[in-house]
Amino acid sequence: MKRLLPFDSFLPSLELVLMLISSLLRMLISAGTAIVTKDKAALWTDGRYFLQAEKQLNSSWKLMRAGNFGVPQASEWLTDVLAPGGRVGIDPFLFSYDAAEELKEVISKKNLELVYLYDLNLVDEIWKESRPKPPNKPIRVHDLKYAGIDVVSKLSSLRAELVAAGSSAIVISMLDEVAWLLNLRGSDVPHSPVMYAYLIVEIDAAKLFVDDSKVTSEVMYHLKKAGVELRPYDSILSEIRRLAAEGAHLWLDTSSVNAAIVETYKAACDKYLMNRGSRGKTKNKQYFESDSLPVGPSGVYMQSPVSLAKALKNPSELEGMQNSHLRDAAALAQFWCWLEEEIHKNMKLTEVDLADKLLEFRSKQDGFLDTSFDTISGSGANGAIIHYTPEAESCSVVDPNKLFLLDSGAQYVDGTTDITRTVHFGEPTAREKECFTCVLKGHIALDEAVFPENTPGFVLDAFARSALWKIGLDYRHGTGHGVGAALNVHEGPQSISFRYGNVTPLQKGMIVSNEPGYYEDHAFGIRIENLLCVQEINTPNRYGGIEYLGFEKLTFFPIQTKLVDLSLLSIEEMEWLNSYHSQVWEKVSPLLEGSARQWLWKNTRPITKQ
Repeated sequence: MKRLLPFDSFLPSLELVLMLISSLLRMLISAGTAIVTKDKAALWTDGRYFLQAEKQLNSSWKLMRAGNFGVPQASEWLTDVLAPGGRVGIDPFLFSYDAAEELKEVISKKNLELVYLYDLNLVDEIWKESRPKPPNKPIRVHDLKYAGIDVVSKLSSLRAELVAAGSSAIVISMLDEVAWLLNLRGSDVPHSPVMYAYLIVEIDAAKLFVDDSKVTSEVMYHLKKAGVELRPYDSILSEIRRLAAEGAHLWLDTSSVNAAIVETYKAACDKYLMNRGSRGKTKNKQYFESDSLPVGPSGVYMQSPVSLAKALKNPSELEGMQNSHLRDAAALAQFWCWLEEEIHKNMKLTEVDLADKLLEFRSKQDGFLDTSFDTISGSGANGAIIHYTPEAESCSVVDPNKLFLLDSGAQYVDGTTDITRTVHFGEPTAREKECFTCVLKGHIALDEAVFPENTPGFVLDAFARSALWKIGLDYRHGTGHGVGAALNVHEGPQSISFRYGNVTPLQKGMIVSNEPGYYEDHAFGIRIENLLCVQEINTPNRYGGIEYLGFEKLTFFPIQTKLVDLSLLSIEEMEWLNSYHSQVWEKVSPLLEGSARQWLWKNTRPITKQ
């Protein structure tokens, strides 16, 4: 982190600053923005990572706690520290067009220029030979029995959307959208079954831009049947120029498509119009025969239709998610049974030991592929680090007298899981039980929520916080994120969050997490997480003639009742907990035997107020 000045030698004309996007920060955190100037380095991240960043940043960096009072946004900070006339460099392949335009607009008010570094990423220049080789594992076909809809049908639906929007082609750049649309899966990104690729779908053609060394004969046959051609990954910009030269009306989701692609298309459109003006008319007729489309290339700037289609799970995808969650619960029961036995034997186990052992149990389940994210295994104070990842050389030994938080998930061939449980192996304090119970009350309130169709997720966020708010507590993360079906553990467009900018309504078939929490810095962390599927609810009335929606549980695993202060639970909340544990036993016990089955029996017994 001390090596700041060498940037000048790599690009002298970029006088003052380099701005980096989150994917370059994997050594530090998984979400953030870094800015490096000649004499300063600052990192912006949100409340999930404050404690982790404090531990991992050295003195060369200034931590900017995004969202806290008085903390400027990254663009605002730039206008404060840079003199007029400065130049801000970014890699346009790592910023969405919208993000780049927002940055450009803010800094231009201080007479600062945004520079796109198309051919030179300065981090790569420093990384040099030590940079890991690009991933090269083979792509695989996602079986139709799990996908539910074949590729030809998905492409046909997408093309109907293109026609309706007055578009002749679309660029798909979100990796999970490419994987979902083509019923393919990869392993280029840790824990996410996707491959680095772009996809262009035209009215009568489709082209996948990918490293062909990862394409097996089975995948090639699969794509050929669907009419999808292969192109080199790094030829995407030349294809964009070709489409513009032929007059294509290109659908671009500027919130996700990178700035390099959008700027290339816009420049090519300008060139086309200039050339057409000088020639009087074009010789190419490909995109000019339809009365519904304007002559000449033009962008259609709208949200990708694939995003919503992917979020609305079909029956096969839901069945796979349900089945994979039950197998996952069986692995978790075996793990927790083992762990309690080891703790009672006073075995010294580290947070990493537990993450490794859980992986061992999961890997024995049918269809297991990988974890769905780095396991968060936090004892005591480490549980307060919201996205804590233990490392062998620095992690803690699990303390049986402190709260232990375990947030983990798996990728199976038929589904994706994500579950958090917080437990105490000894005797919890009254404070810990009070906080845990308030988190549980919020979890129950959201699980039982019923709401009218067209309700965005942010409306439901307060359900999960209400019990905490009543005693003056809260948490610094969203309450729920979308989850893919045998895809990314975090997906959009839906969410349940205090961030009210996302107005996407929750719809039948969407999957979201329910994960309220509470974190006492440097003391303990609590989180209870299940996955839920949005479903229609048969209410006795239908005011306004609309549907009312609620949730169906996907996660079935015990919640530790030792941590519950029964005096804080209502009769209805106790009934919810007992009913949930009854379902856990009914669904998961057939998959277990021996001590793990006994453990599940003991941990799903009904509770009653004394």
